[in-house]
Amino acid sequence: MSDVKIRDLTKIYQDGDDEIVAVDGIDLTIDDNEFVTLVGPSGCGKTTTLRCVAGLNKPTSGTITFGDREVTDLPVQERDIALLFQDIALYPHMSVRDNMAYGLKIRGFARQERYARVEEAAKLLQISDQLDKSPAELSGGQQQRVALGRSLVRDPEVFLFDEPMSDLDAKLKAELRPVIEQVTDEIGCPTLYVTHDQEEAMTMSDRVAIINDGNLEQVDPPKVVYEEPDSEFVSSFIGQPSTQFFDGRLAAQNGSTSLTISDMEFDLSMSSADLNGYGDGEHDVRVGIRPQHIRVSDDASDGIRGTHILDEPLGDETHSFFDTEFGEIIVVTDPAFEGREQEYGLVLDESFVRLFDPVSGDRVA
Repeated sequence: MSDVKIRDLTKIYQDGDDEIVAVDGIDLTIDDNEFVTLVGPSGCGKTTTLRCVAGLNKPTSGTITFGDREVTDLPVQERDIALLFQDIALYPHMSVRDNMAYGLKIRGFARQERYARVEEAAKLLQISDQLDKSPAELSGGQQQRVALGRSLVRDPEVFLFDEPMSDLDAKLKAELRPVIEQVTDEIGCPTLYVTHDQEEAMTMSDRVAIINDGNLEQVDPPKVVYEEPDSEFVSSFIGQPSTQFFDGRLAAQNGSTSLTISDMEFDLSMSSADLNGYGDGEHDVRVGIRPQHIRVSDDASDGIRGTHILDEPLGDETHSFFDTEFGEIIVVTDPAFEGREQEYGLVLDESFVRLFDPVSGDRVA
């Protein structure tokens, strides 16, 4: 097996006299047997990146290598990849067995060998009892398993997924996520998975690559991305409910640092040397904190004053909405909490506060 190296990848589309930069100088390495997910909003460049790796799009500039082999200009059929799209595209006139074996058939594998591989893959995917059925007789989740099996039997050099579960309901997604992880682990090759669903990205990946406007914002393990975001965009995009933001004022002097938000002032356990480009003096900052690290106080003067709007009970927790001077703020509260449209104080746990530059969005501390 081998790794995948994407270096300075750029893809520009021409729209009349205008140029649209879909991917802007991306650098990314996917190690052998590593599962990396590209996640981001619609139109951010994640699918374009995957299509360049697959050979479906030709990069404007940059290189793509599989191990020691540069594949930047090679056609799809010479790259030894398995590519799974949102559109499963099974042959309706073939049995499940023949659908899974078809790729091996056109590559010249003998009938006995290709069916042996199909049986092995079907056992792993728990669809052995479906092999003689037609695709029309299967559920959506079973059809997706067949498509996975069709890729699995090929033993590819690189596995690529382009939002394969976007048409499935939440229950089927939850069932298929561990199956995809098991299949890619069985193959043991580099895997690039594209999705806009952050839950898929966080639960399945060794590393998550967050892309925005054609640029990689951060590439790290899921826990690091969640707890230590590099930018305001990453912090706001990853996590549900998303990070809540406030405008603050940072004062660094004589080695100590304080933060003021509304009428609240914190002495931060960091020195001016810990701040990324923010030395002595005062600076405007964007303050981010996860909703579960905000406490609701019955005393409206305790913390940031907020008027309760509504509650969304979710069983093990409640998402409570408050109107504040900073706009609408969501807090994760106890299942028993009922706000009843009264005024409360929203108290931030300063140990979980993250600071960002209000202009660039880069992490300050």
